[in-house]
Amino acid sequence: MELAQLETFLAVAEERSFSRAAKRLRRTQPAVSQVVRKLESEMGELLFDRSLRDGTLTDAGRLLQEYAHELLNLRKEAQASLKELRQLQKGQLTVAANEYTILYLLPVLDEFRRVHPGIRVAVQRSLASEVAKRLHEHEVELGVLSFQPEDAQLCCVVVYRDELAFVVPPSHPLAGSREVRIRQLGAENFVAHNVPSPYRARVIAAFQRHKTPLHMDVELPTIEAIKKFVAMGNGVALVPRLCVEQEVLRGDLVMVPVRELAFERKLRVVYRKGGALSHAAQAFLKIAEAFSATHEGAYLYQRER
Repeated sequence: MELAQLETFLAVAEERSFSRAAKRLRRTQPAVSQVVRKLESEMGELLFDRSLRDGTLTDAGRLLQEYAHELLNLRKEAQASLKELRQLQKGQLTVAANEYTILYLLPVLDEFRRVHPGIRVAVQRSLASEVAKRLHEHEVELGVLSFQPEDAQLCCVVVYRDELAFVVPPSHPLAGSREVRIRQLGAENFVAHNVPSPYRARVIAAFQRHKTPLHMDVELPTIEAIKKFVAMGNGVALVPRLCVEQEVLRGDLVMVPVRELAFERKLRVVYRKGGALSHAAQAFLKIAEAFSATHEGAYLYQRER
């Protein structure tokens, strides 16, 4: 049974005449009769009482008429919904990010929501190591990472340029320094993030290369906890600059440059290569590109692969 058959059937039922239905549909009467006969054959029921010759429906015909209206109305609703998706009046954007990369997303999402208020946004908290898996399993459409994934099946767009920041509480002896060297940090107690990352490995390697002890006596599960613990006077930390901008502005923490630890961090939006992105996801990427053009500096939009 096809929707076109149901349209023809309904035209005959509403016009109560095969000839008038044919005229309405701009088809020949034999063609209309053939469609109805085929539909009756598929249904295994007569739909019109041929003995009355006035387009009277049988019981089966009246029952099918109800369902035909529902099905054709559903098609109209589906077409209208698809049009709304294309015009970004509705839809959903799903993104995987962690507590650090979400900070990049907030200003861009603010602009996205201003331009496309009908799109529902769902940012799901995810470990960076799980983003690729969630993309391939279609749990999310976009992911945000602070490193280039090894997975060649992912497209990458660099969207933000960050750096590693060495922070201390305002009362710390190094708080007034314009710059420190890595060898000066051998006696410091670092509050570290307990999630492995490429940048943690680079920091450990840098201390080893400069033959400087690295004391990580406290490890905490979130960057937010690390910031607060350091601000309370419990050691020092190396965290993404983006994460401590507000604390530095308020004077809760002091950022001191370390020449040997000047590591750039690039945030990337990633998505499945060859996958069909939704209209909402495509619109987000366009907003991110436009945002970078009007917010020079840390924001950028560069395709890596």
